[in-house]
Amino acid sequence: MAPARPRLCAVLGLLLCGLRPAAAMAAADERRSESPAAATACWRVEDFVVAQECGPCSGFQMTVPECSPTGFVERINCAGSGRAEFKSSCRSARVEARGFWRFVGAALAVAAVAAALVLGRQRVLDRRALEKVRKQMESI
Repeated sequence: MAPARPRLCAVLGLLLCGLRPAAAMAAADERRSESPAAATACWRVEDFVVAQECGPCSGFQMTVPECSPTGFVERINCAGSGRAEFKSSCRSARVEARGFWRFVGAALAVAAVAAALVLGRQRVLDRRALEKVRKQMESI
């Protein structure tokens, strides 16, 4: 029993020491993410006006970091600071409609396959039942 206690203490010590650097790293990440107001996008802290509606990125705009996550970008003008920026979190109505119709098409395809499977299974079961009845009638 005596040798197990130091091992247990050593394991607990390593776990506790291992958690402290992780907590310190998380705190450092939080401090780093708190950027000054100048680096924050103005549309996050101010009112803005949409200068150009959401649309697909052009070849030149692909170099803009806001364009890469979605492939769509919206140009906005911030009311307070007067800065013109790009905003990437927009979705065009055309993309939303295409996604909706893809979902509807997939749902209809799954429904058609399921209906075909149900009809096929029902025919097999009907044949089996008729065959069973026919055999019973022949045995009489």
